[in-house]
Amino acid sequence: MIVLSCNNLNKSFGIDSILENVSFTVNEGDKIGIVGVNGTGKTTLFKVISGIYGYDSGDIYTSKDCEIGYLEQHTNFHSNNTILEEVLEVFKDLIEMENYLRNLEVKIAEESANPNSNKLEKIMDEYSHKLEKFSDMNGYGYKSEAKGVLKGLGFSDDDMNKPIDVLSGGEKTRVLLGKLLLRKPTLLLLDEPTNHLDAEAIEWLEVFLKQYKGTVILISHDRYFLDQVVNRVFEIHNKRLKSYNGNYSDFVKASIVEKEIEQKKYEDQQKEIKKQEESIERLKAYGREKHVKRARSKEKMLAKVDVLDKPDGERKRARIEFNPSVTSGNDVLQLRDISMGYGEKILFKDINLDIYRGEKVALIGANGIGKSTLFKIIMNELTPLSGDVKFGTNVNVSYFHQEQKTLNLENTIIDEIWNDNTNLTQTTLRSMLGAFLFEGEDVFKKISTLSGGERARVAILKLILSKANLLLLDEPTNHLDIDSKEVLEEALCGYTGTVFTISHDRYFLNTVVDKILVLDETGITEYLGNYDYYLEKKKQVQEMSTNVEVVEKTKTQLKDEKRKEREQREIEKKNRVKRQNIEKEIEETESEIEELDVLLCQEEVYSNPDKSREVSQKKSSLEDKLSTLYEEWELFM
Repeated sequence: MIVLSCNNLNKSFGIDSILENVSFTVNEGDKIGIVGVNGTGKTTLFKVISGIYGYDSGDIYTSKDCEIGYLEQHTNFHSNNTILEEVLEVFKDLIEMENYLRNLEVKIAEESANPNSNKLEKIMDEYSHKLEKFSDMNGYGYKSEAKGVLKGLGFSDDDMNKPIDVLSGGEKTRVLLGKLLLRKPTLLLLDEPTNHLDAEAIEWLEVFLKQYKGTVILISHDRYFLDQVVNRVFEIHNKRLKSYNGNYSDFVKASIVEKEIEQKKYEDQQKEIKKQEESIERLKAYGREKHVKRARSKEKMLAKVDVLDKPDGERKRARIEFNPSVTSGNDVLQLRDISMGYGEKILFKDINLDIYRGEKVALIGANGIGKSTLFKIIMNELTPLSGDVKFGTNVNVSYFHQEQKTLNLENTIIDEIWNDNTNLTQTTLRSMLGAFLFEGEDVFKKISTLSGGERARVAILKLILSKANLLLLDEPTNHLDIDSKEVLEEALCGYTGTVFTISHDRYFLNTVVDKILVLDETGITEYLGNYDYYLEKKKQVQEMSTNVEVVEKTKTQLKDEKRKEREQREIEKKNRVKRQNIEKEIEETESEIEELDVLLCQEEVYSNPDKSREVSQKKSSLEDKLSTLYEEWELFM
């Protein structure tokens, strides 16, 4: 079934045309990713589909009863609610129904006490009907469902009661995403949904969206996420939209083949046109009437040819190569027994790590675990509670952080780069700026007028040209579109110095990194490979419950580890048994409640005040028990 279709859609702002003759069809259950460089109109298309923007011409069709849910990239809202209260607003109808049922139970008890009541049967019929509907709508499980989604998006149990107004912009966006997922609209429009999620939350969202029964269209620069979730890709380029089947990797392959075919067709046609034009000129040069007639005939035929437009091809990207001006010693960075915290809260304790020349190392971990804090300790911007940071011989550090504090806001883009790189020609500099999407007059914009993403691109280019031999990169791909990410990845892969990066971009981690460090409350765990290697090893540990291989352990250490493993297996076994017992008890309790509902509808019960009151009280007690059981069940998930 078609959920959404657009036909020859056109949208402009004033004299600036954004979308031209955009046509596509979206089927029920499709998972579609929209890609394209920043500024091509992806978000504009979302706002047109959702009705926020109008459009100049064309047609938009949505299926009957199609509900559209739209998560904007930049959101901010105020609320007096806590996080849990805010998402529970999605279940407003259920909550009202639940309260109505409680009121009906009170009325049943009151009418049961009156032997002459003629209202009881009618109230019982209404109660039975409402209760069945309440149960069918997940009335007994909606609170657990809401908590499950919030936990999936990275909120802890302690976060549930936090007021909305104390949250950061990113946390508020996560709350809105949670509300949207719980609403389950027919068509989900998600603009950069992974921007404020850590790796675990992104993985959870991938599973959720793959299993989602509705239709999803999302804008994302997260190529790994696109590969996992989508089955179609829409590319917006030069104001037009083109549709491809498959995930992002399939799109890349198909796009390359398509561009090669288009280029070949164009070149073949141009050769034929040139050949005919040369033939016409030769015929004219002969000067005879018959030759002139033939020339005119050929000209008429040539004029009828549908000349192909020159293919855009891939964006012309400068191949940026950069290497250190000085080679460092083999030992580049050493951390020993680093601990950090604020007040009573300890972020991490006794961190030890070694980074060697030429390594490309990534630090990953949950949001708030202290990754950026560790970088600031390395750069001497923060003082740890204990421990030492030691740089090796001839180490020259360049640091990219998310706030881009190193930029001079009064400079233009071109001056900001040129001031530190006076040896570059204007042609070379403009080529490099073009690779990071600064073209034409854009290079004369002041830094102060740039968006966060544009400032990030300037800061990365400065870092690339710094000639440092150790690069510390805190989320370098956060505000980059796919083209810019690929420029950076290509540059870093060819870089002979050392890279230490924080990143949630799994595609970037796979392409650039050769060592993963996972930071958690217990310290740092090292994986000697890229992100896929880390996932593979993590999966092996989870599935096989085997030890991570450790060299030269004493018998006492090995014995202690085996004891801990046995204890952990016992705990997991007990938890599994407890969970199964709770699930069984939930089923039994729900069955008992249903039996009591049937009982309450029987005349011999509702006509007997004492019996009716007794059954109602027992039912209320079982409902409280059921709510407690669901909360206990969550603890073992």
